[in-house]
Amino acid sequence: MDAAFTEEQDEIRRTLRALLDKRCGPDEVRAAVRTPAGYDEALWRQLAEQLGLPGLALPAAYGGAGCDPTELALACEETGRAVLPAPLIGTAVLAAPLILALGGERRRAELLPALAAGRSTAALVVPGGQLGTALALTGPNDGNWAGGGRAGGIQARWSQGHGGGAPGRRPGELPPQGAGEPRAGGGWRLYGEAEQVLGGHTADVLVVAAHAGGFARSRTLLFTVRAKGPDGAEAPGLLRTRQTAMDETRPQARIELRDVDAELLGEDPSGGDGATDAVAAALAATGATAAACLAAEAVGAADAALSRTVGYVKERTQFGRPIGSFQAVQHRLADLYVAVQAAYYAAWAAGGGRAVPEPGAGALALAQALEALRAVAAEAVQLHGGIGFTWEHAAHLYFKRAACDELLLGPVHRLRARAAEQAGLFASGGGGGADAGALVGPAVRAAVGA
Repeated sequence: MDAAFTEEQDEIRRTLRALLDKRCGPDEVRAAVRTPAGYDEALWRQLAEQLGLPGLALPAAYGGAGCDPTELALACEETGRAVLPAPLIGTAVLAAPLILALGGERRRAELLPALAAGRSTAALVVPGGQLGTALALTGPNDGNWAGGGRAGGIQARWSQGHGGGAPGRRPGELPPQGAGEPRAGGGWRLYGEAEQVLGGHTADVLVVAAHAGGFARSRTLLFTVRAKGPDGAEAPGLLRTRQTAMDETRPQARIELRDVDAELLGEDPSGGDGATDAVAAALAATGATAAACLAAEAVGAADAALSRTVGYVKERTQFGRPIGSFQAVQHRLADLYVAVQAAYYAAWAAGGGRAVPEPGAGALALAQALEALRAVAAEAVQLHGGIGFTWEHAAHLYFKRAACDELLLGPVHRLRARAAEQAGLFASGGGGGADAGALVGPAVRAAVGA
């Protein structure tokens, strides 16, 4: 596996690291997360205007840079090093790829240029804390994870309006062909709630997973909701509340939808199961890329925490010598270094410049990276001694990020189980079945060091 970077990729890393080193230290991070937005809006505009960060992986036709997901993962690695609070993950990693994959030309032209330029932000709304399942990282996303039946989750129904729709069509019944675009006298309406929505309290565009079709034609579809009108007012029926989170650098929100206008993202649902399959495929593809980006971000955070810890043990003296000179401390740091390097190569194997990552590689890389970050953050608190136990110390920024990322997208054992399932490790082959090792792709083997 060749993990060498191109000159352009090295330049992205150097430029972004230099900017974040100056503008995003621990004190700046703590000040930013306590603002109403939960991040430094001036810094976000600078990242968008000077570096094109939110549009890095979007096509040039929509104002993006036209780079591969690898460049986006490299950017996430640098933002992870600084524990940057920003709408990058929600906008560029989760929502924008779904709009690009499922939205028609009109919807893309309306939404993507503003997202790429940083003028607006987006969030993916998945009810029931099922983000990992929706992205096919912790389980198959072909079930009723958006809320089954007529209660629970988020429900979508077609409203005929005054004189709209076909005669005799019942409320909530799927619309006729062509209903994916707005039309006079009818439209989609959403009702329900979701929690733990990344950046949902400030996002201008919400990509909402909702249940449609009732019992007879149950399916999960994606919709877009304009959270703010031209005058900046909240959309009628939309209630958003920022939630208290352990990791303040990942602002989350509770979204309540009370008969909110929405537009279908994708093909007309009345044409059979094709729309449902397209949504599941788009979410799985987005999940594979998101896993690589989040793994890279976790690796960046782990590497930064380890560097801070190594620097501290070189300076902190005990018994007349630096504590880093003690063999026990050196062994602990060496184990952490190996864990970070293993996670780094796992993240590279999951992305590696592939347009379509191998099945299971993303979930496995994310599990490896989250586990490495958790170990490094815990040891950083321990090796910083008494000062490391104070909440105000920088070590706790990494510790909280490690704990909350696993709660949001894990747990690690479910990520690994899903990776093994996708890679075919547990395929039944009877007496003369295929060897399990032959069923695993090269990227997955590289990620586990096989």
